[in-house]
Amino acid sequence: MMVTFSIRDEIVEVINKLFVYTDMQEWEKLQAEIFSNDVLFDMSSMGGEKAETTSKAICETWKNGFVGIDSVNHLAGNYLIQIHDTVATVFAYATATHYKESATNGNTREFVGTYNISLLKHGVGWRIYEFKYNLKFTTGNADLS
Repeated sequence: MMVTFSIRDEIVEVINKLFVYTDMQEWEKLQAEIFSNDVLFDMSSMGGEKAETTSKAICETWKNGFVGIDSVNHLAGNYLIQIHDTVATVFAYATATHYKESATNGNTREFVGTYNISLLKHGVGWRIYEFKYNLKFTTGNADLS
């Protein structure tokens, strides 16, 4: 028996894979299944920049940022989704917890915030072309020292 996803289900699946693949450091899958080649990427709420970049550059930045971290865990939800033909927008709450066994000032840090994500339906499926993170606050050992 074949089960068909609704359009909303397809979009939620992409967002869930964004976080799961990031935690699993599946950089190739993020590029092939989740992001468009070019992404308007905005991490300015964390001191980063808002810029047009590539999915490859995003994955390289995240990969380098995870060096020395033993585990990363994203939890997301409260999805508010709007769909207009082949374009969709998603608002989501999310937390990201980073764990480092060798840290002496506390083993974890947590980022709490929201996301504004825009997706475009391509022939191969929905892909993220705009990504904005809105940091609310952090807790724990900020530099995992």
